[in-house]
Amino acid sequence: MRLIDTHTHLDFPDFDADRTRLLANAQARGVERMVVLGVHEANFQRVWDLACANGRVYAALGLHPVYLDEHRPEHLQQLRGWLERLRGDPRLCAVGEFGLDFYLEGLDKQRQQTLFEAQLQMACDFALPALLHVRRSHAQVIATLKRYKPARGGIIHAFAGSYEEGREYIKLGFKLGLGGAATWPQALRLRKTLPRLPLESFVLETDSPDMAPVMFAGERNSPEHLPEIAGALADVIGVEVGVLAEVSSRNACELFGW
Repeated sequence: MRLIDTHTHLDFPDFDADRTRLLANAQARGVERMVVLGVHEANFQRVWDLACANGRVYAALGLHPVYLDEHRPEHLQQLRGWLERLRGDPRLCAVGEFGLDFYLEGLDKQRQQTLFEAQLQMACDFALPALLHVRRSHAQVIATLKRYKPARGGIIHAFAGSYEEGREYIKLGFKLGLGGAATWPQALRLRKTLPRLPLESFVLETDSPDMAPVMFAGERNSPEHLPEIAGALADVIGVEVGVLAEVSSRNACELFGW
């Protein structure tokens, strides 16, 4: 079974003790490619070093809304500088992780929007997919995407929106990232929504080390878990796991130009 993990944070210290073993085991389990996403300026170099050290790892660089208080205006310029230097390098696959988080209190919405739009413009300028964090902010994200119309689209990470929101993202050229959330029986709306959306809209992800699936509750999440996540999601969607693996991997390859 061929799988692609489109959203990981393998550079995080959670993996320092066994990262090499984990990458080898994920590969042995059929996870052919993994995307590691930057979240603040301080981890750009770490993410890039990881992509350079392993041919199955790809980098995305961005400024995550949850770290809003850490971001400085010069960090946007530094991000643009990274994208300029790496333009055309196949190891750089996207801009991300960035977006809007209206769930956490205390994160200024206007500052988030300004940061979101600046990075969306970079995705347009460098013709790269946008890997988006969207929490309690679907309407605002959709409205913004309609204004910017990024040609390469991107991925709505950890999609948990409605059927109507999913269709809007698809019309805008975005894929829907599916991972551990929909494996939980409590995710009633999401589990009812996914079978109604086209397979061609889905890509798989883990968000490692976070968002562990129900079968690994309380554990550190890992790309090694993607086969089990795929199996549980296939049951929810109502297809064979091999079909979901094949179609989601093809979707990811088309999006990233692999």
